Amino acid sequence: MSFRHIRIEQEGSVATLTLARPPVNALGRELVEDLAAACDTLSAGAPVRALIVAAEGRNFCAGADLKERQGMSGEEVRRWVPFLNGAFQRIATLPFPTIAAIQGVAAGGGFELALACDFRVLEESGRVGLLEVTLGIIPGAGGTQRLPRLIGPARAKRWIFAAGLHSGPEALMDGAIDFLAPEGGAIERARAFASDIVQNAPLAIRQAKKAIDAGFDLPMEAALQGEIRAYEAIIPTEDRLEALVAFREKRPPVWKGR
Repeated sequence: MSFRHIRIEQEGSVATLTLARPPVNALGRELVEDLAAACDTLSAGAPVRALIVAAEGRNFCAGADLKERQGMSGEEVRRWVPFLNGAFQRIATLPFPTIAAIQGVAAGGGFELALACDFRVLEESGRVGLLEVTLGIIPGAGGTQRLPRLIGPARAKRWIFAAGLHSGPEALMDGAIDFLAPEGGAIERARAFASDIVQNAPLAIRQAKKAIDAGFDLPMEAALQGEIRAYEAIIPTEDRLEALVAFREKRPPVWKGR
């Protein structure tokens, strides 16, 4: 499938989705439609074990396309926000690990896109934040929900209410990002981390992600039952048996993803 404002490339079992809407990769309708459609492509194409979400240019994503937003009626905005929110949720629920590689600025919806990924790499000179209240709105693509789950309600309120851009060290200290990379090194660091991930059993990683995400907000008893169901899904797989044989033969396992 061809896209208007993104590219998808795959090297081995690691795919890279690149935003390509210069100069700041603003989240216009066509780009968001591409993102939603890309999730179908990634799920149905060659086996993917990890996805890197990257961007062209000096900045990862400046957020909403405000020029486009100015032309929307109130009713159009009412329909747009659930569409944007749903597109990011589709990224969040991809079955394999996802890593945002951020350079420059990721603001507003751009940072919400990064929050929809499992992990975030930020270059040391980069800045991230949720600026929506400066525009008279609130984060509407998951920011009010994913950021508190990531860094706690008090820190999330500080980020959202004060609406500032945070430096790499600040974001790392608060827990909003996972790795700092040198200037120009976000994608390389993301690839290195993806390489660590894909050495391990792909079906086990998928079930672990499913168990973590599904159980996070549940009472412990219900969450533990979900973990057991995820474990049970692994028991009949060839990969589980291969791991036991590899241990006996003192060699690395050869994962088949089945």
